[in-house]
Amino acid sequence: MAQDIRDLFKGEELKHEEMPKHHEARFLEKLETAFPEEMQKPSKFSWLNIAASVVLLIGLSFGAYKFMNPSIEVGQKPVEIAKTKTLGDISPDLKKVEDYYLASINSELSKMKPTADTKAVFDGYLEQLEELNQEYKRLSLELTENGATELTITALIDNLRFRLNLLYRLKDQLKTLNGSDEITIDGTANQS
Repeated sequence: MAQDIRDLFKGEELKHEEMPKHHEARFLEKLETAFPEEMQKPSKFSWLNIAASVVLLIGLSFGAYKFMNPSIEVGQKPVEIAKTKTLGDISPDLKKVEDYYLASINSELSKMKPTADTKAVFDGYLEQLEELNQEYKRLSLELTENGATELTITALIDNLRFRLNLLYRLKDQLKTLNGSDEITIDGTANQS
């Protein structure tokens, strides 16, 4: 049995009761005795409170800066945010070529194990491979920035071919240095 509250009050006349005279003055007097003037006023900030607030603000700002920006140690290059393009990003056929060369390079490199006699030669070739790898990264960055051009694509493929040929020459040189020893697939030497 829900009734509308407006219907209930239609017949009745609302009475407006007035507050007794001087009610507000008595209330303020009681309030003043309960809470003296000095307690009602907010305390002034001291220099110590201001200094603490500034130090807290600086600390939070520094923490947020460190959290938002990855730290870069001394001597470390900044991380590139943009992904560099590779040959595989241009076309599926170029991806096959790139994958073939990279797989062959990794396979040949994993087969070779330097000995004490061939370590210097091996390290020299690895330095040349690293230089070619850095050049490949530079060319990939150029490909990303300038787009695919025939010259850049050819340079990337030639770089991969040079690295593979360099490993073949290293393999031949290691065979020569080991005399009649043959380098097997697992990188060990067998006497003939």
